[in-house]
Amino acid sequence: MEEKVQSLDEAIKDHVKNGDSVVMGACLEPMIPFAAAHELVRQQKEKLNVIAPISDILFDMLIGAGAVQKVTAAWAGNVSAGLGHNYRRSVEKGVPFPIEIEDHSNFSIGLALLAGAMGVPFLPTRSLLGTNLLDSNPHLQTQEYEGEKLVFVPAITPDVAILGVQRADKEGNAHLWGNLGIAQDAAMASKKIILLAEEIVESHEIDSDPNRILVPGFKVSSVVSCPGFAHPSPVQGYYRRDHEFFHSYHKETKTREGYLSWLDQYVLGMNSHKEYLQKVGRERLENLQIKEEKLAAPVNYSAE
Repeated sequence: MEEKVQSLDEAIKDHVKNGDSVVMGACLEPMIPFAAAHELVRQQKEKLNVIAPISDILFDMLIGAGAVQKVTAAWAGNVSAGLGHNYRRSVEKGVPFPIEIEDHSNFSIGLALLAGAMGVPFLPTRSLLGTNLLDSNPHLQTQEYEGEKLVFVPAITPDVAILGVQRADKEGNAHLWGNLGIAQDAAMASKKIILLAEEIVESHEIDSDPNRILVPGFKVSSVVSCPGFAHPSPVQGYYRRDHEFFHSYHKETKTREGYLSWLDQYVLGMNSHKEYLQKVGRERLENLQIKEEKLAAPVNYSAE
């Protein structure tokens, strides 16, 4: 099978175009591909439709950098502190410019991506009945089926899914464990997949546990070896959430000027993710590393 390993800058340059719809943050709070978001900003990608249930500060950062035209999400902000300042400035004041919002619940955006993965135009639900999401999102339609009122959630088929995994082989087969969120549905619904991996391993290691494979390798467009890609969010088994980094971001980005200073310090002033990690600091990263092991019980895949 074709090897798909690229550097981060190559993957973003080759597979994300201006105006694309891009899933980032499909596992909710863990595994958020911040390294890819930084590279999107450095390459001055623009007019993106960013899609996720929760992306923590990733969407807020991209909005402030002027990379976003539309947000399709359940929530955009800072889980530790509230709504993101850039998100509010854009929606309330049009700074740096207005963005379009497509409101969802965590469940409905999962349904939309599942519909996209299944190749069907919509999936029905009862859960949105009685909510004001039906007013704020005109794409959600109430219909009757055999006398029962249902909400039809249209499919979402993103141009690109940028997903994080613990390990992948060079052909795009990858293991993801912990909170999967809607990562698998997002991957199968998307036209392209970029995987950011903590480790690149030999294929036999992936093959040893086929039930842990996120998506078939032939669906994957690019594999990036990118240790620490999710900082400041956590990666199960590798490092914890950097709570203080999130708190500092919220404080420093209260004003437009403060945000631009933060962006220059952590993104535009860096040439690569490796430089970003050096900026964060070796001691800080080491303190976040997982020290204990909590291993799953072994399984026997033998059929003989």
